[in-house]
Amino acid sequence: MPLVIRNAESPAEIMQCFPIVAELRPHLSRDDFPSLVKRLSEGTGFRLAYVSDPEVKAVAGYRIAEWLYAGKYLDIEDLVTTGTERSKGYGSALFQWLMVQAERNNCRQLRLVSGVQRSDAHRFYERLGMRYEAKYFSLNVGGSLS
Repeated sequence: MPLVIRNAESPAEIMQCFPIVAELRPHLSRDDFPSLVKRLSEGTGFRLAYVSDPEVKAVAGYRIAEWLYAGKYLDIEDLVTTGTERSKGYGSALFQWLMVQAERNNCRQLRLVSGVQRSDAHRFYERLGMRYEAKYFSLNVGGSLS
């Protein structure tokens, strides 16, 4: 059976993505996940895409955005393959699908932010042709963020 890559639209599809997303974002609540995805979608254009073969193997959260200095881009917020299925091509297939989405939406770039500790992920992104071109700074405001 060929790989299927598509956006998760229904609550059932979104919930099928939760276990994979939770591997990267363990602080997320299963019960709150569908409403969180819906709120992000309505507020920021967030989309959740997944690869199935036939069960979900990899998930990406992404959105189309635009900056003054660089124009329109596709921002990958999360890209994760379930731990038992890494190095089998699911992440690469999803990344290539995201590239097509960027081209279809007339984006100038595909971008993602990755935690400094994720060196294995960084090697994966570099193998896909991405380059390190910026530093990301943050400062917690108010409550504690992990």
